[in-house]
Amino acid sequence: MRRRAVQLAVVAVTVALLLIGLPASILGSAMIWEAQQSNLDTRTQTLARAVERRLSQGDRVDGAMLDPWIDGRVNHSARIIVIMPEGGRVETPPVGEGKVLRSTRATGTIDGGVGATVIMEVLVRDVQAQIARMILFLGAASAVAFTVAVLVALRGSRRIAAPLIYLAAAAEQLGSGHARPNVRPSGIEEIDLVQDELVRTAERMAGRLAAERQFARDASHQLRTPLTSLSMRLEEIQFLSDNEEVKEEAELSLQQIERLTGVVDDLLRTSRKAEGGTTEALRLSDIFEQQEEEWQETFKAAGRALEVSDEAERIALASPGALAQVLATLIENSLKYGEGTTTISTRPATGRGVFIDVADEGGGVSDELAPDIFSKGISGHGSSGLGLALAKDLVTADGGRLELTQRQPPIFTIFLNELPGELDPALVIPKGALVTVGRRRRRR
Repeated sequence: MRRRAVQLAVVAVTVALLLIGLPASILGSAMIWEAQQSNLDTRTQTLARAVERRLSQGDRVDGAMLDPWIDGRVNHSARIIVIMPEGGRVETPPVGEGKVLRSTRATGTIDGGVGATVIMEVLVRDVQAQIARMILFLGAASAVAFTVAVLVALRGSRRIAAPLIYLAAAAEQLGSGHARPNVRPSGIEEIDLVQDELVRTAERMAGRLAAERQFARDASHQLRTPLTSLSMRLEEIQFLSDNEEVKEEAELSLQQIERLTGVVDDLLRTSRKAEGGTTEALRLSDIFEQQEEEWQETFKAAGRALEVSDEAERIALASPGALAQVLATLIENSLKYGEGTTTISTRPATGRGVFIDVADEGGGVSDELAPDIFSKGISGHGSSGLGLALAKDLVTADGGRLELTQRQPPIFTIFLNELPGELDPALVIPKGALVTVGRRRRRR
């Protein structure tokens, strides 16, 4: 859109400059030519009167008398030729070669005889040089006007495009589950109308989703309670009855109740999963500072070092709590099973994304364990094997990836989608503190 707005402005300015500049150049050239011809005629007429006075007084007309009329400072240098009444000629040296612009004037009669003739010539190229300077000035003025127009068009297009980018960010927030996107008036009525409608739509959707989730919870609770009671009653009948047929029917009923309870649990689980949408635009440095503050003392007590750096300085799209939990899991694993310095660093990904690397100087992951490192129940140190599996699920839920990019020494890499660079972080990052999830600080 910005490119189109600038293109339209450039085309409009170019057409305007052509419509104004070309006629102005032609008219200016004609005016300069006429002005120089008129000026030359005036100079010739004035010189003819001076020659007439000298001849009437009997004074001599020579080159010394004509030299001041050559000029060259205020007016173009001229060649002067005076044809005397008796036929003699007095002239100044030529000013150059080439075509000339000429003016001829005759003096009045001298002592009742024939008067003198005064001829003054200037080079056409001198007049053409003056015209060229005028055209060059017009060209420079047009270039300045063109540059100013482009700058104004860029600024204007940015003013129009920025609210649309913010509107896209608001739509992204709505898609991420925010009940009310963070928008601000743009000053452009049409865009503000769309923003207002987006906010109203978000509120309506949030209300409907809340009602649906509440209904799912209430229904699950109301169904599960009598199902539990019914299940206990059937188990009691099955235990007390001596009739095999009654026991068999009770067992079948219990199976049906278990399947129905599973359906209810699935509905409730689906409702909870639908509540996701916690992805936010966040500064990784804020998450890193929280993790560093939480783990630094523990690493010092273990004689280890924890180094954190955010060289990429990108705005990532993730759930603050989930990302903090994943980093806490990786840091804790590094503390327990790694060696040396544990480093957390970032680097930009190709395209729109950012990598978070968690590494240490330990022996790493064995070749046998590496392919299944993120599988549930898989551990090389006798633990439950759920931490990395859960961390991978949390990252995947935010649209990212968690991988073991290097086995020895170990490097675990988290990939997260990045906020587009043209978006203003102050508008899309939710206000308020980050959610702190992870290892609790020990009491002293």
